[in-house]
Amino acid sequence: MSMIIAVNAGSSSLKFQLYKMPGYEVLVQGNVERIGLESGQAVIKYNGKKEVVQDVFPTHKEGVDFILKVLLDYHIIASLDEIEACGHRIVHGGEYFNQSVVVDDDVVSKVEELCELAPLHNPAHLIGYHAFKEALPHSRHVFAFDTAFHQTLDKERYLYALPYEYYTDLGVRKYGAHGLSHQYVSQQVIQHLGNPKRSRIIVCHLGNGASISAVEDGKCIDTSMGFTPLSGVMMGTRSGDVDPSIMPYLCKKLNKTAQEVLDIYNKKSGMLGVSGISSDSRDVEQALFKEGNERALLTGLLYARNVSKYIGSYVMELGGVDVIAFTAGIGENVPYLRALIIDDVARALGCHIDVALNNQRSDESRVISLPSSQVEVMVVPTNEELVIVRDTVRLLGINEGE
Repeated sequence: MSMIIAVNAGSSSLKFQLYKMPGYEVLVQGNVERIGLESGQAVIKYNGKKEVVQDVFPTHKEGVDFILKVLLDYHIIASLDEIEACGHRIVHGGEYFNQSVVVDDDVVSKVEELCELAPLHNPAHLIGYHAFKEALPHSRHVFAFDTAFHQTLDKERYLYALPYEYYTDLGVRKYGAHGLSHQYVSQQVIQHLGNPKRSRIIVCHLGNGASISAVEDGKCIDTSMGFTPLSGVMMGTRSGDVDPSIMPYLCKKLNKTAQEVLDIYNKKSGMLGVSGISSDSRDVEQALFKEGNERALLTGLLYARNVSKYIGSYVMELGGVDVIAFTAGIGENVPYLRALIIDDVARALGCHIDVALNNQRSDESRVISLPSSQVEVMVVPTNEELVIVRDTVRLLGINEGE
């Protein structure tokens, strides 16, 4: 028997699942949320129970310490020595990594080098890795990269219209992110469709970070995030796409350096910047429906318009679409934003949401569109951790059982 923990650190969250092998039995799963905010919480599910703990998690290190304490205090494991391996999600692998790898010093060094390309994520991943490595010195570790699923993009889709040597000499190109989620969700949708040879799927991974992908016949052909996870649609604190000329303009007007303005793009923009309320969609939603806050309404409308524009462009690239799938924290749990997004594309695509189905809460994959809709709309809870642990099992030669 082996224990494997899959670790998925987002920019403000830390999800995990502990698996017992062989057989991929999930013993416990949880999510430490709102890391870095004044009030945080952790949701732990085990033995049919659900525990919600309110606490403050200044950094991902405190989140890791909390998780390991839970495993012992809840008697899920008798000793940390029972955990044989850890699989870690890493957002940015650059051109170094096109698949998951066993961790060594060289791998860690390369991920550190790539921190400037994913400043909200790669540093958090490394904090988590080092914390788990310190607490579990006997365990082996695997890094699974979010950029790997997007390595199938054609050159005309991943290149920027910059001097070509910036790509060849400096590696400046589109890399994408959330690949583990896009891979899992698109595979689930293909199974739902009956495993056809041809399929056209648009996956909307909408969380504190957000990205859209176009998946044709199981292969990613385009995605919204680019050189870093800053580009694409607006997010919790990230601006998404903006005119590059805004950078020098703000530097001059605000007397700030380029790095200071970039920090604003990454940490003070998006939902937080537009609403002036919070980077958390739940806070914005509360301000909208309980207070009628106008900027909260504007935030929702702008967010939906950002996403719907990418959906429209990917319909053109795919030559049509069979399924639009929503996933991640917002995609799975915020019905009014799903409704706004689909409403934006309904006239062009002939797709329509069933209001009752859209408003239902469920942990299961489900269709939320009307039977008459020309395009199916689905909610598919993502499971990046399962993708991570499968790669960990494969690379470390652990018996996976049935």
